[in-house]
Parts: sequence; structure tokens; C-alpha cells
Amino acid sequence: MQYLLRVRYAECDAQGVVFNARYGDYVDIAATEFYRALFGGYDQLLARGLDTQVVNYQISWQAPARFDQVLRIEVATLKVGNSSFTLQLSFRDHDSNTGIADAQITYVMVTAGDHGKTPIPDDVRLRLEKGAPDCVTDHAGYVSAGTQNSSVVPMPQ
Repeated sequence: MQYLLRVRYAECDAQGVVFNARYGDYVDIAATEFYRALFGGYDQLLARGLDTQVVNYQISWQAPARFDQVLRIEVATLKVGNSSFTLQLSFRDHDSNTGIADAQITYVMVTAGDHGKTPIPDDVRLRLEKGAPDCVTDHAGYVSAGTQNSSVVPMPQ
């Protein structure tokens, strides 16, 4: 799955780049959209009495991201265990394909009520293993606009 987002001004620090803690938000949003692509939404897991909890999160950076830059986050399942699974998230500049960061996040499957660890159901496992390679979620308004600046309307003189 690919998730597109446009960096907002408030997400940048005094150095003019995306503040490191914001990447946790980006990972969470992209993972939620991945769930939507696989299951119809996070609430569909909850309706089945399933939930997930983060047990590990790692990130490494290659380049800074800046205000108004369109980032493409590629999300894929890296590994599925008995009760846990790991997602790989690759952050890239959408225009240049320059690598920005790579993250891995591991979730454990739990019951929605008492949050006790539970095995991943077979149908959920199959969906995680298949992923959503043809899905693009565009919160940047980039793909629908066609080009980065096509939605910009000049101000009247």
C-alpha cells in the first residue's frame, strides 16, 4: 500500500524539517490506512473482538523531510508470527523517490476486551501476508490533482 501525505508547517521544528517525533504519527496513520485497505477499517477488527498493541518501533533516517513536501509511505507486511506481525514502512519523497526514512513496527494481536494476547486468525493472517500492493491512499491531494501545483489557483492582482 502507498500512503501519500503533505508535510504541514506545524509538523516542522526550528530547523525547518519534520520534527522526529512526528514520524510516529505518520507511522500510525499509515498503519491505520493499511488496516483500512486490508480489513475495511480498524473498527472491523474491533467488531471481531480483536485489537493490536505496539510492542516494538524502530526508525532510521536518510534525509530530512520539509514543509509542503509530499511524502509517499510504502507499507508492507514484513513478518507474521503466531500472535504478532511486523510492518515495514518506507518513507520517500514522492517526486524524486529519494529515501527519507525506514521504519518497522511490530504489533501483537490481543482481544479487544481484556487485551490478552491471542493468535492471529487465519483469515487475518492471509490478508496481512497478501498486503495491499495496488492500494494508494492520497491524503496529500496529489494524485487527484495530477501535479504538485495543479490545484493552486493564482491570487487576483
